[in-house]
Amino acid sequence: MNSKVLVIRKTFENPLDQVVLNILGETPYEIYEEGVSCKDRRILIIAELNDLGYDIDLLNWLTKYHNKSFFEGSIGGVIVCSTSDYYTKSMAQDLILHMNRMGLGFVGHSVLEIVNNYKNFETWQKTMKCSLEEIAICHGKQLVERIINHQFKPLKSILALHSSSYKTSNTLGLWHLVKSHIEFCEVNEIHIENGTVVDCKGCPFQTCMHFGKHHSCFYGGVMVEEVLPAIEEADIIVWVCPNYNDSVSANMLAVINRLTVLYRQISFHDKVCFTVVVSGNSGSDSVTKQLIGALNINKGFQLPPYFSIMATANDPLKVLELPHIEEKATFMAKNIYKFCQNAN
Repeated sequence: MNSKVLVIRKTFENPLDQVVLNILGETPYEIYEEGVSCKDRRILIIAELNDLGYDIDLLNWLTKYHNKSFFEGSIGGVIVCSTSDYYTKSMAQDLILHMNRMGLGFVGHSVLEIVNNYKNFETWQKTMKCSLEEIAICHGKQLVERIINHQFKPLKSILALHSSSYKTSNTLGLWHLVKSHIEFCEVNEIHIENGTVVDCKGCPFQTCMHFGKHHSCFYGGVMVEEVLPAIEEADIIVWVCPNYNDSVSANMLAVINRLTVLYRQISFHDKVCFTVVVSGNSGSDSVTKQLIGALNINKGFQLPPYFSIMATANDPLKVLELPHIEEKATFMAKNIYKFCQNAN
């Protein structure tokens, strides 16, 4: 993989602004030009949003080159800048989903958001005694460092989490189709049953840290006894999430929220996240983007290329009758195998 960072910025033709230059520092980089290959690269995408929250030039560029292998073998991250307080997260989720489907993997905590007057860094100023701009630059440098130092490591264990009915769930049925092609290692599967996981109470930081040091949580229960230890042990976590009102189900969302106690103790940067999402009518992309925000942007799981398999099916187990679904399931199983064997 080329060691230089390839900076992709389409909105303006003028040189990179000083904040981005300060973030890059002495890092070897080059600015993308038409015709430059985006394969096997370390990539930093810079999105600069208009008043409606879009970087039209960047989206047009992605549309022009949209194909499954455009970013093949590459790893990246995103800087999203907004002149308002809004849209950075939603635009980042859109970009990550589009580019991931073009072959780009993403490091954990893959996004640096810079909103109007750096307001989103005010919380950090409580512990970092410097200006908001300096804090943004510091976080940007950490993102670039993760992109540069990222190495694909051999992964050995797979955990699948779901809260679905074994008899009728299209989403679980699709996961089991994928799983049927995984013969290279054992898969641990945990069913999150209704009522077994209480949602996060939002404990003060000190309380969460106290319980975390003892590998516990205020609520205890199956999360402490089974789910959190399994997540800590696993290299690959598959999140099996049907579309419930264009959102992750309450049970699975409670699991994600309760991850904080483990997040306080270990880094998820070396853990790989895959998702299986099925909708009854539409909206699988909405759920997948929610998972991108929660698991990659916030909690720091890395996303491999093509991390999500999505489908639309309504009647029970109808997903198994969809055209090319076997091919899609096989592709995902091979993608998981590639990471287990460190094929990259």
